[in-house]
Order: sequence, then C-alpha cells, then structure tokens
Amino acid sequence: MPYLNADTLLPPDLVAELQKYAAGQVLYIPSPPDRRVPWGYKNGSRARLEARNTEIRTLKAQGWTIDALADRWCLSPDAIRKVLYRARAAS
Repeated sequence: MPYLNADTLLPPDLVAELQKYAAGQVLYIPSPPDRRVPWGYKNGSRARLEARNTEIRTLKAQGWTIDALADRWCLSPDAIRKVLYRARAAS
C-alpha cells in the first residue's frame, strides 16, 4: 500500500483536526463496510481453496484414505479431517 501525504490529499481543516489526535503518526483508515471484499475473493485464493476442498471431498467419497489425501495435497491428516468435517457440518 503506497504512502499518501495527508497535506496533499485532505482539506486543510481536516488535516488540522487529525493533527490534534495523531500528529506525526501513521494512520490506517479502513474501507467502508460496503466496499470491503472478503478474504480471497480479489486474488482468487478462496476459489482455489474451494476447488481443492471439493476435490478432497470427492476423492474421499471415492474411497481414498485420509493419509492418501494428505500425501496428495501435502496437508496433515488433521487438515484433511477439518476439510471433511466442515463439509459435513455445513450440509
């Protein structure tokens, strides 16, 4: 995230008001709730994880063992169980 100087971006009266509370500090100003994008949607991570988890559930239904799935996906057996458990809990 690039650094922006408040003096060049904000009106002088707003800069003066901010200086009362956080002069010389770095502030994080979050996006409004209606502009926030949930984790993984912007870069496709969530879609890739959902596709992986769907494939894990499909292969398990075809008879793959938890250990075989863990080896296939380079995950721990506990991580595979979490994927399978969450699918059951959600349905």
